[in-house]
Formats: sequence, structure tokens, C-alpha cells
Amino acid sequence: MSFRVLTAEISHETNFFSRHKTGKKAFMARYALMGDAAITERGNENTELAGFIDAGRAHGWLITHVLSAAAGPSGKIRRRAFDWLCEPIMTAIKTDPFDGLLLGLHGAMGLDFCEDGEGELLRRIRDLVGEELPIAITLDPHANVSPQMCELANIIVSFKTYPHIDMRDTGRHAADILQRTMTGEIKPCTLRVGRPMLEEINGGRTDIGPMIERLTAARAYENRADVFAVSINAGFASADVKTVGPTVLVTGQGDFAAHRAFAESIADDIWKRRFEVLNDYLSSTEAAAIAARYTSSTGSLVIADYADNPGAGGYGDSTELLRALLDAGVSNACFAPMVDAKAVQKLQTFAVGQSIQITLGGTTDPGFGGGPLILDGQLISLSDGCFIGDGPMIHGLHGSFGSSAVLLVKGIEILVVSSSRQILDLQQFRAFGIDPQRKQVVALKSMQHFRAAFEPIAGQVIVCDSGALCTPRYDRLPYRNVPRPIFPLDKDMELP
Repeated sequence: MSFRVLTAEISHETNFFSRHKTGKKAFMARYALMGDAAITERGNENTELAGFIDAGRAHGWLITHVLSAAAGPSGKIRRRAFDWLCEPIMTAIKTDPFDGLLLGLHGAMGLDFCEDGEGELLRRIRDLVGEELPIAITLDPHANVSPQMCELANIIVSFKTYPHIDMRDTGRHAADILQRTMTGEIKPCTLRVGRPMLEEINGGRTDIGPMIERLTAARAYENRADVFAVSINAGFASADVKTVGPTVLVTGQGDFAAHRAFAESIADDIWKRRFEVLNDYLSSTEAAAIAARYTSSTGSLVIADYADNPGAGGYGDSTELLRALLDAGVSNACFAPMVDAKAVQKLQTFAVGQSIQITLGGTTDPGFGGGPLILDGQLISLSDGCFIGDGPMIHGLHGSFGSSAVLLVKGIEILVVSSSRQILDLQQFRAFGIDPQRKQVVALKSMQHFRAAFEPIAGQVIVCDSGALCTPRYDRLPYRNVPRPIFPLDKDMELP
């Protein structure tokens, strides 16, 4: 029997503290691809969609792919934009009968009228298809998984890597469980266990640290006949929601008392090891001092500004790290991105090679990451900001910073862009004539994803907190909706 399966991808990681609401234009700027266009761009790369297609081909499905859409992490999604995203899915469901639904989601999508974006999408779908149609979803492990999501989706499978490099495998995993469900072989549902924390203390790092042991235990538990997926989610601390924080999910059937006991054991470990921080967060000044004396010939010093990560909703215009590097006299360096559309627009009035003076960055909220810098430098290049990734995370996928420019200021090449994106691929430098492998110092804005592409060229990696919006100093953020007490806002709390 050939099953008819609807597939779609909608991804947004919502920073509830961002001043920038997310509308339709934000999705159009990143990608909003319908049907065949989405398959052409994403159907054979490291994406959830590619995993869906792999499974569909193997199982002989008739797939209707509706859309793939994502906006860069930013503020709450406006109702009109959310309705626009949902409409083609709802229309397809009303038009054709399906045997199953397979959705690539994020898990930390917030709306300006509802905290739980994924839960609201699933609620709308269930209102149309009823309770019996199986629904499988994939999640980013920085999901804040709500009880509603577990109630409405039969199957939930999260990525197992951070940096995320297993999107295609995760899509295939979820799809294979859906196949067994549609045949009637299994009847899965998903249980959820959480702890009162804003996030797992290391954000779910899987390259080192305790998450390696937890994932090994999860894979072993998945070998049980009635266990189909175990997902460990670190949570997303920039979401001011009631369901914030780390969760452990078991998608299975049978002995749910045993499944819950296993999930509790992993959650207990996350709680017990909540003080074991892996990152050493330097100040911008401390990071710049290390850069000024760095002389290794084994590779570049890579400095990651953790706090101004556009991949978690940071504005990308924090100036503190750049200021510190310039003050320390660091040269033979590159820096990216500095998000400042007005500066790019002004730079387009100059000729390449011309000496210029420009006011750069720090305008969105100077209280987070510093105010504008007045810089003298040389305009090296102007571009449309487009690139094609070639690293582990976004190989073969198109991206754009919007209109962009490269400035040379006191030995530092600065990529100034119009559209906010975190750095996670070498082509985000190379496409603009900057070769990070030839630089003594590479300064970039990212939390963890940069490691997949940049650790191989690095002699040393350090992480700094510029004080921008994604600072790990959570007491600086105006939380109102998270349940209290909660760690680390209430560091001395104990579990009931």
C-alpha cells in the first residue's frame, strides 16, 4: 500500500526579549519555499526534508510537500505571519486525504498571541484531521517542549547533535516511525519529563561534556522493542514562557512506567550537574588581551561572541568585542557579522578602495553590548551578501546577509551586513574575499554552531560574553512568565 503523507517545515527560534517582532518579510528574507522549490533547494542536503524524502522513497510514499519556511531567530511572530504560514498546510489537508503528517519544526516558536507556536499549529491541524491520524514531528534540541505538543503529536524526534549536523538522519528517523505507525504495527505516543531550569547548563553541547553520556544511555534505551525515540532537549532560555527548560521525551508504547523512570533518570542527571559549566565566558577585554598576544602557527585564534549570537535572537550589532579588539591593537584579523543596514546603505555611496569614516553598530539597544563606534577605515568590497555553505551544517544551501560590505579598520577586516545571521560556515567569510585560515584572529558571533566548521582551522577557541542580548547572565533579562523558582534565577532552590 502506498501511503499519502503531507510534509512541511516551519522553523523559528523566538527570543522573547528581542525588540524585533517577526513578520512575513523575515521569513521571505531567510526562506519561504513552496512545494517543488523547497525540494529542489533542500531535498538532497542535510535537512529534515531530505530525511523525509529518503524514507518516502524507501517506503513508496506519495508525498505532498507543502512548504519549507524559516526566519532568523528574533522576536515573537505576528499573528498575520503565523496565519500565512499555516494556511497552505490547512488548505492541503482540506483538499486531499492523508494517511500521516510529517512536520519539521523547531520547538521554541513563540507568537504574539500565544506562547506555544508549535502547539498552536498542531492544535489547528488536529481540529481538521481528528485524533486518529498519526502526526510525527522533528525538533531542534533547543526546543521548549510543551505538554500540548506531546499530546497532539504521536511521534517526536529531536536532533542529537549540537552543533546540529544530523538533521537528515533525524528526519529519516521520525519518518520510519511514522511508517510503522501507518501500517498499524505500532501505536506510539510521547511522554515528557522536565526540570525547573531555564536550560541545560551547557545548552546541550554534544561535542564534550555530560550530554555525551546521556545520549549514549538514550540510544541504548531505544534498543527496547517498545521504544522508538528518546529525545533530550536542552531548552531555550531566551523564551519567557511557562514551559521553558530542558525536557526528556520518550516516544514509545507498552510499559510507560519504565519509560518514565528512564526519562526521570536523565532529567535528574541534568539537574544534579547544573553547576558543571563547560564554557569559560571571558569579557570582551579579556578576549582581546589574549588575541593581542596570540602567536600560534597551528591555526587561528577563534573568538566566539556568545552573547551577540544572531542564531539565538541577538541583534548582531554589539560593538563591545570589536571595540576591545581595536583598543588592544589586534591586527591580521577578521570579524563577522556586524549587522547595520544603515551603515551598508551609506557605504554603497563610496567607491571600493576609498578611505571612509563610518558610524557602526550599537543602535538597536546600546544597553546590551555597547553603543555605536566611529571608525576610520578603507572600503574593501561591496556585495549582495549571498553565499552557499560548504561546511557540515549548511552544505549546499543558499544563504544571504543582504547587501553587505567589507571594511578594513586597523588590520581587522569587518563584514558589515544588512540581515542578521550567525556564523557557522567558512563560506560566510570566504564568499566576501576574507580567508579566515590566513588570519591570526577570527572573531565571530555564534554560541556553538561555529565549532563544526571553525574548530578544524583553529589553534585555540575562546568564548566571550559581550553583554549583548543572549548573555548567559540571565539575571539581566526581564523574565515575567517563567515559573518560579527556577534555576539559575533562583540558584539556591531545591527540588520538591
